[in-house]
Amino acid sequence: MSALQPSELDRPALARGRPAAGAYPGTASAALRRAEFGDRLRSLALAAPLLLLLALSFGIPIVLLLSRAVYDPTIADALPRTSQALADWNGQGLPADAAFIALAADLSENQAKGTAYELAKALNARLPGARSQVLKTVRQLEGAAGKPPLEIVKAVPFWSAPGTWPTISNGTHALTSFYLLSALDLRWNADGGIERVPPEQAIFLQVFLRTFFVAAAVTLATLLLGFPLAYLIASVPKGLAAILIVAVLLPFWTSILVRTAAWTVLLQKFGLVNDMLLWLGFASERLDLMYSRIGLIIAMTHIQLPFTLLPIYSVMRTIAPSQMKAAYSLGARPFTAFRRVYLPQVFPGVMAGCLLTFILCLGYYITPALIGGASDQLISNFIANYVNVELNWEMAAALSFILLVFTLALFGIFARILGLDRLKMV
Repeated sequence: MSALQPSELDRPALARGRPAAGAYPGTASAALRRAEFGDRLRSLALAAPLLLLLALSFGIPIVLLLSRAVYDPTIADALPRTSQALADWNGQGLPADAAFIALAADLSENQAKGTAYELAKALNARLPGARSQVLKTVRQLEGAAGKPPLEIVKAVPFWSAPGTWPTISNGTHALTSFYLLSALDLRWNADGGIERVPPEQAIFLQVFLRTFFVAAAVTLATLLLGFPLAYLIASVPKGLAAILIVAVLLPFWTSILVRTAAWTVLLQKFGLVNDMLLWLGFASERLDLMYSRIGLIIAMTHIQLPFTLLPIYSVMRTIAPSQMKAAYSLGARPFTAFRRVYLPQVFPGVMAGCLLTFILCLGYYITPALIGGASDQLISNFIANYVNVELNWEMAAALSFILLVFTLALFGIFARILGLDRLKMV
């Protein structure tokens, strides 16, 4: 063997200056992970101002509002002595006289601080009629001339009623399930179980069912109107399609309040809709469409039609007409080709449009308030009433929380059936 040619034994020694290929398999992947992590940090830094703005203007206020559905310290803060006196009470019958004396002291202190009305309102939310009784007792305590507070409190029949002290005892806990249960027409009974409220007090489940029914009816109506129109727009020449798209988007040029006000004119007993129904022969007499559910559905369908149509059209325009021709050439009948070739491809757009319309309908407020009757108000109208009229933020938060849970559950069902990656909104 020549001295100029290294032997096989010498070759590893000559190669020690550089690592063999694949000697450090984790080095490249680790470097790649570091690079991807750096890219994520830079992307997060760019999006940080927007995320902070969303958190401050939307996320935190929503969380604070919803937290009031389970957190109400008004009674606990207003009745500290009563809370302590009821700590050992078993909830049966009436508490000891010490609880009445403590209640009188707390009521007098609230009157001095100017918070008696807030306490009365909080108790009234849990026990109807409590507001007037609390304020009456406060006035009697304030005007008593040397009369023992125990006698004054016991002289008011309200404080000896069976349900008063259990309600006060439950209210002395800041964390409560009262409002969430009330939003579902439920309540705690004397035995510590959950029961339905009396039928004359059960309103919220009916309102939720009405809200979901109206939303489903509007969604179905917009689908029946929007699907053929979207198919027409996707099939005609581009010039005519542009005109039709402008006609569809035309309602967006005016506010929802203006459109709803216009429908209040059209749906009058002597309005254009009744005139058209009589002229076409669909009705023999004028109908009461205003302040009715059918009028509400008609107005909401007009407003929501673009939201259902546009996702469907965005999918339809991506389907090549040659696919249907190929199905015909293979022997498929028109309906079979539509059902097995065209409809499966349009289905994600249909589901996205229906989901968008349904969720938006759940939060309608202006249209039901102006066009719907007293029996057609949706859950959003009740939430607004609790916020603006009754100033009961806890009940409004509970209804909002239940509505949010229902909406997220519906979205989860859609996502489970269809898959988020297939939902095409535009």
